[in-house]
Amino acid sequence: MSSSPKAPSTTKVLFGFHAVGVRLKTAPQSIVEVYFESTRRDARMRQFIERAREANVRLIEADGLRLAKLAGSHGHQGVAARVLPVEQARSLDDLLDQFEGTGEAPLLLVLDGVTDPHNLGACLRVADGAGAHAVIAPKDHAVGLNATVAKVASGAAETVPYFMVTNLARTLNELKERNIWVIGTSDDAPKTVYQVDLKGPVALVLGAEGPGMRQLTRKTCDELVSIPMRGAVESLNVSVASGVCLYEALRQRTV
Repeated sequence: MSSSPKAPSTTKVLFGFHAVGVRLKTAPQSIVEVYFESTRRDARMRQFIERAREANVRLIEADGLRLAKLAGSHGHQGVAARVLPVEQARSLDDLLDQFEGTGEAPLLLVLDGVTDPHNLGACLRVADGAGAHAVIAPKDHAVGLNATVAKVASGAAETVPYFMVTNLARTLNELKERNIWVIGTSDDAPKTVYQVDLKGPVALVLGAEGPGMRQLTRKTCDELVSIPMRGAVESLNVSVASGVCLYEALRQRTV
């Protein structure tokens, strides 16, 4: 008994203008159908529907309740889509192999213990903006990609590869074998992120707000750096800290 390639088991749901809009822009052929709130007729919705029609995407009118059930959230903004997976690098090794002989230095973000989908979504968005090539996290201490992550990421979950690895310390050691410098962040590090060279192949490792990196992760890093804090608060949200570190790397690479 054959099944359709667009069977529900092979699809996932994206919701919100940004997440669905990025998929329309980057891989419209992967969209099975788009649901939109028929009572919403503002300019943003009209422009969105026009883009979907130009992409020859199947449009389905829906009420807010149906959209909320489909998205699993009331933050759908009147838009949701059922989509097929987009082909990305199948593994971290596949991704890194692409850099061999190119002269381009990989920039990776490693998240240790980030379990909040809003934080992960924000980190993916920052990673996309700064041009990071991938985000890496352990399977046991991290949140996976879900609809909330995709919504917060505003499309970056579609563009930034997210690899969940079985053993983070082992993966960091494998990165080091590829001559990727592993830099962890810690409040008590003697150097700041502005005092290290981020122009070469780099993996920036950040822990969850509060506990930070696990001890084994910390020990595996080549170097530790801090983010200068001049006010009363002791730490930054992990997505903000990711932004500080990744954009410093971007600044150094574009000077």
